[in-house]
Amino acid sequence: MRVIVLGAGVVGTTAAWYLARAGHVVTVVERREDAALETSFANGGQISVSHAEPWANPAAPAAILRWLGREDAPLLFRLRADARQWAWGLRFLLECLPARTLANTRAILSLGLYSRAELQRLRAEARIDYDQQTRGILHLFTEAAALEHAARVGERMRALGMERVLKTAAECVAIEPALAESTVTIAGGEYSAADESGDAHKFTQALARRALAFGVTFLYGRTAARIERDGDRVSGVVLAGTDGGETRLSADAYVLALGSHSPLLAGAAGVRLSVYPVKGYSLTLPLRPGDVAPVTSLTDEAHKLVFSRLGERLRVAGTAELNGYDTALNDVRCEALARRAAALFPRAGDRAQAQFWTGLRPATPSNVPIIGRSRLRNLYLDTGHGTLGWTLACGSGRAIADIVSGVAPEVDFPFVGLPENLRPRQRSREAPARETQPAE
Repeated sequence: MRVIVLGAGVVGTTAAWYLARAGHVVTVVERREDAALETSFANGGQISVSHAEPWANPAAPAAILRWLGREDAPLLFRLRADARQWAWGLRFLLECLPARTLANTRAILSLGLYSRAELQRLRAEARIDYDQQTRGILHLFTEAAALEHAARVGERMRALGMERVLKTAAECVAIEPALAESTVTIAGGEYSAADESGDAHKFTQALARRALAFGVTFLYGRTAARIERDGDRVSGVVLAGTDGGETRLSADAYVLALGSHSPLLAGAAGVRLSVYPVKGYSLTLPLRPGDVAPVTSLTDEAHKLVFSRLGERLRVAGTAELNGYDTALNDVRCEALARRAAALFPRAGDRAQAQFWTGLRPATPSNVPIIGRSRLRNLYLDTGHGTLGWTLACGSGRAIADIVSGVAPEVDFPFVGLPENLRPRQRSREAPARETQPAE
């Protein structure tokens, strides 16, 4: 079939790759001048299956109240005269109920484990290097009470199949020796040895080049202005170019992977999506010879920040701010990242060359992404991945390619709108119709 993928972030690009591998003729539409220049550009870098517990959990409402009035709060609601924000917030509170949290955790974990395995296969198949590290992720706790709570939660997570091993403060330093320089007292940690890290931007651009050589068409500098309908099907998509002109494309199937902008385009076509932009921040520090910087990826649970070594750079990322589509940098929140990085790793990075960035994560209230077929029979959804877009991208891409192809996905996940006549997937890997190892 001819398939149009809307969006060339890590989610859209992986979907395009798997669709092409399944034999479809794929065109990717992206409003920026290259792949992965927005939310996938400078994220935290973690493949964090161990982070399957969603933001919406029983402890979240009390934490949000505790953080009210703090400009540097890890999770900050900036209330606006925005009905979508209020509706999203109320649904978020509903998802904090214990039964909902458990169901959402199961779904995210299942997709995360599948996605990590798909990433490892794709990495070997396409020979992509993206400053990846396979040293696991270490979750740090600075208070004994928080560590004790994590131990109780960890028991439930392990029962679901999530690997989280409790570590003493000394064991944390043994896993990541750079912590010996820290001015922060560490109470202990949890270690997930199977998790990974890497540069999502570098990965996505490399995969886009592979996909281009494989036959995928990328239309950069084109904005999907509107979806045209014919009854319960999409008949075409109208694109606006940088010159102000419009063109119309048609295909047999369409995959919506526009991140935070997905509900705007879908809503105009009568498809409602509970996805809202959640602004995250990152700091990238170039490393110098002699710097004492971490190699293992870390999560600072107290401040909800992640630290990832990306070659000769240290990436620090986190926080969540609900403020519509605003992408302006907030000096207070930027300084909070820099201050915490200096406290944990005082001899890591050239702070004079610090680069700050912000991007909009497409979040559902449950943190469970929306994957499957919409009420329009040939419009497929691959969006709403929130803070886990990099973690879940390959699994989502493989699953949506299966669904478009009329094949039942292998992973146990609450897909939306699945047709009843999906056939089982063949156990053997598909033989590619074209060369899969092109030179860059």
